[in-house]
Amino acid sequence: MKNFISMTLNGRSRDDAVPGNMLLVDFLRETVGMTGTKIGCDGGECGCCTVLIDGKPRHACLTLAASCDGTEVETIESLETGGRLSAIQRGFHEKLGAQCGFCTPGMVMAAEGLLRENANPNEDEIRQGMAANICRCTGYVKIIESVQAAAEEIASKEDAA
Repeated sequence: MKNFISMTLNGRSRDDAVPGNMLLVDFLRETVGMTGTKIGCDGGECGCCTVLIDGKPRHACLTLAASCDGTEVETIESLETGGRLSAIQRGFHEKLGAQCGFCTPGMVMAAEGLLRENANPNEDEIRQGMAANICRCTGYVKIIESVQAAAEEIASKEDAA
């Protein structure tokens, strides 16, 4: 059975018919063609598929596309503006938060959700906010430094405004 959904995806309205059992990650990758959302474990364990739904981090591999009717969904593709990286993307680039890069989109989206909720997290709050995302390549030090650098950049822009 198909479900008709209306959502805002990366700032644009969409109306689609989706099978009731289609996962959001499959909708994003196969229907929409946004391959930045990765499939890692396919069971909610790794966080590679993290997107923001109404501003909150969620695993797209555990979320039915039909359940996103009326929501705002943001993927990694939404963060750059005019070809410029977001503060979090820059933080991951400059502080070497990405190793192989596979988990990076999910990490970045989790960090985006965290910083929207808590603009100045301490290290423990960053660890807790990123706990649903696994990186198999690193000890997380660079990821934490990346989120801290992004928080500092965002704060300095707000202070200047």
